[in-house]
Order: sequence, then C-alpha cells, then structure tokens
Amino acid sequence: MPSSHSPQATLTSTTAAWPRLVLGSTSPYRKELLARLGLPFETCSPRTDEQPLPGESPAALALRLAQAKAQDVCQQLQIASSSDVLVIGSDQVAELHGQALGKPGDHQRATEQLRAMRGQEVHFHTAVCVMRPASQFASTHLSTVTVTFRDLSDADIDTYLLAERPYDCAGSAKAETLGIVLLERIVSDDPTALIGLPLIATARLMRDAGADALAWRRALR
Repeated sequence: MPSSHSPQATLTSTTAAWPRLVLGSTSPYRKELLARLGLPFETCSPRTDEQPLPGESPAALALRLAQAKAQDVCQQLQIASSSDVLVIGSDQVAELHGQALGKPGDHQRATEQLRAMRGQEVHFHTAVCVMRPASQFASTHLSTVTVTFRDLSDADIDTYLLAERPYDCAGSAKAETLGIVLLERIVSDDPTALIGLPLIATARLMRDAGADALAWRRALR
C-alpha cells in the first residue's frame, strides 16, 4: 500500500482537478527531490526485479527499470480508467568501462567499487518515467551525468565510507553530501540527476502529461 508524504503544500477543494501524484520509490533521496516542487504526493514501493537482462547496457537497464517501476505501481494501485493518477518511476545505474555498478550493500563492496572508480570517468544513467493512465500518457527520459573521480587513497575511501555509509547508492558515492570531495569534475545538464531524480526532465514530462507544476502550485494558494 502507498504511504503518505506531506510536504508543505496540502490538497484543497481548489486542487480537485489535479491528479493524485504518486512517486514509485521509497528512496529518501528521490522523495527529498520531488518534495522540492512543493506538491502533495504519496510514495509506493515498486516490486521490480532489478537484475539486468543478458547483454543489456547500463543505460538501457535504467530506462527499462524506470518504466517497469511506474507500471508496477500503476498495477498495485489498480488504477481504473476513470481514476486520475500520475505515477513517477525512476532508476539509476552507474557505469564503469561499460559495466553496470549497482548499490554496494555493504562496506566491502563499496570499497571495491570506489577503488575501481578512482581516477576514472563514471557515467551515472538516471531514467524517469511518468505515467498518467487516465489520459493514456506514458513517457520516459534518460539523463546521463559524467563524473570524474579523484585518484583516491585507500585511507580516503575508508574515511568517506565510515562517515557516509552510502551502501544504498549506486556507485557508492553521495555527491550531495561528503561524496563531493571524491570528485574532480561533474558534467551534466541537470544537477539533480546525479542525486537520483532528474527534476528538469520530470517537470517537463509532468507538463506534457497536463500537470504543470507551477500551475498546480498556483492552485494550492
């Protein structure tokens, strides 16, 4: 079942025409990012197998999983054609030398990931899918951020991991906090993409779906 999330804005009678907004993720990073729009939304955990398919590229994996998560949440909510729900699904996959780097899960695997990435360029592929079943809208976007890591010492890596414990982050790095000191350079057209949800693309897809964030905010006054 979806769980409620309450940013500052709340639904009123003036917003009855707006869809029910559901984020298909329980990631605290994605929740924090979507909350920046100041819109009322819920979260629902997708039941999606995140294993890559044989021969699937990291970018294709991110796109497929974002769409699969949005579809799964729609199914969980059992959305009827008369319901008006807008679902956002997202996924991030880190890529090093053509290979996908997932969430490390523990200190040892995070150490191995960061050792492999030191002095290297890593591509973080973040996909978002927006679905509004009532109007048969579904669209997906991929944002790729290229990150150059410093040539980190083992002591640097260990100090960072013990301080941040980023074991639930693809590539073991949280650039929005202490992880920024691990990096030499970030190349991106959307700074939020690296954190886990490309808000520029998300807002554009919401507009395309007929749910402009600024118009919605005006309705909340």
